[in-house]
Amino acid sequence: MDTQEALDRAVAGWLARSHPAPERAQAEWAGQGVALLPLGDRFAAVRMPADVVHAAVDACEPDQVAVALGETLGGSIIYSPRVSGGAYYALVQGHAGLVWAYGDLVTCLGHGTYLGVPRLDRQQPPGTYWVVPPRYEGDLCAPRTIISLVKSGRSRPAVPVEA
Repeated sequence: MDTQEALDRAVAGWLARSHPAPERAQAEWAGQGVALLPLGDRFAAVRMPADVVHAAVDACEPDQVAVALGETLGGSIIYSPRVSGGAYYALVQGHAGLVWAYGDLVTCLGHGTYLGVPRLDRQQPPGTYWVVPPRYEGDLCAPRTIISLVKSGRSRPAVPVEA
């Protein structure tokens, strides 16, 4: 097993251990490519509307958005088309849902919420995928960078979607 493979296995294990039955998360990844993981202990997730993110990074093409979010937020980010208009989920410390003070801007999902978390190799559309996959165990975004990004996106006009 090479170094990257070992790291991916460690990261997948870290994600799976957020589930009370980690083997179930592994089975869901194997069967559906996405596992429903509970939020609030190992990590929480800040849901950001796609139009706000696209305005903030001045792009809507997936590869350009991925580069911009990786540089700006520096942590793990998931995209899901399941929410109307699409949404990006920035993973943050688990306790953030308890102390989140920015509910007027974006929602932080914590205890009592589940998030569809893709298998690590799902890094492109279609479906739910990693925009910025975790590089190591605990690779999370800092809330201050998320808030700065969202404020920037809300102050700019929407990016036109190319047909």
